[in-house]
Amino acid sequence: EPGLGATPVLKAIQGATKSVDLVIYQLADAQIEEALAADAARGIKVRVLLNGGYYAKKEKGNDPAYNFLQSHGVPTRWTPTYFALTHQKTLVVDGNDALIMTFNLVPKYYATGRDFAIDDTNPADVSAIEDAFNADWDGDEITAGQGSALVWSPGSEEQMLALISSASSTIDIYNAEMADQKITSALEAAAKRGVAVRVDMTYATNWKKAFQELTSAGVQVRTWASTSKKLYIHAKMILADGKTAFLGSENFSPGSLLDNRELGLIISAPDIIFSLQKTFDSDWTNARVFISSP
Repeated sequence: EPGLGATPVLKAIQGATKSVDLVIYQLADAQIEEALAADAARGIKVRVLLNGGYYAKKEKGNDPAYNFLQSHGVPTRWTPTYFALTHQKTLVVDGNDALIMTFNLVPKYYATGRDFAIDDTNPADVSAIEDAFNADWDGDEITAGQGSALVWSPGSEEQMLALISSASSTIDIYNAEMADQKITSALEAAAKRGVAVRVDMTYATNWKKAFQELTSAGVQVRTWASTSKKLYIHAKMILADGKTAFLGSENFSPGSLLDNRELGLIISAPDIIFSLQKTFDSDWTNARVFISSP
């Protein structure tokens, strides 16, 4: 994203033959909702988990989607309150194919949001995702399985730090937030040991102090204006040495890494890495250099 919009998600839902399990932080796409309802009407087992709010504090953002799905026979539940938020974004079709997404299903974001989805068919991964879905559906708190290379929150901070620490030549970063001091310090340490670290984000004053710390340590930072009509960096990526990448829903904040339900994975497939690197390099070229100021 941007580019494909909801098309891959819509095709996956429409192509289901047995089941569809969706976990989403924000759902406001009428086409997706109608496709889920159509699946349920033709006998597909559809289940939807919608984020309900911060712990037990109910929010209203997903109410229209919840009401539509419930009224059209789609079993829909609010996510469990033992997580701060459910920020996970996954779609599992027929129990053997999982889309792990960094984007929400909200049309207004499709045109400008830099985001990704990985189509994961690894049986161990899909099984672990389904086990976690079933537990969260029933309100049964478990430690989610790691599959072959899944990265779950709560508790993903150490895996992020390990990937950053493993880099010997380059680190390229997309994220929507820069609010976790351990991550910031790890990126600074990488730059100081000679790793070429590049951070490409949408600018917000909340991240100014972190950007200043990073640039002082030798990290290259470029940003997109929050008002840009071309691109909004919403993806969450760590690309280490042009060989291994993390992609997922986790932002660089303590809440996201330690308290939320989030999901990502570690990837090393050369074709995917090539695509990520090419996309990042293009965005980097078009972003503006962050200049530290008092």
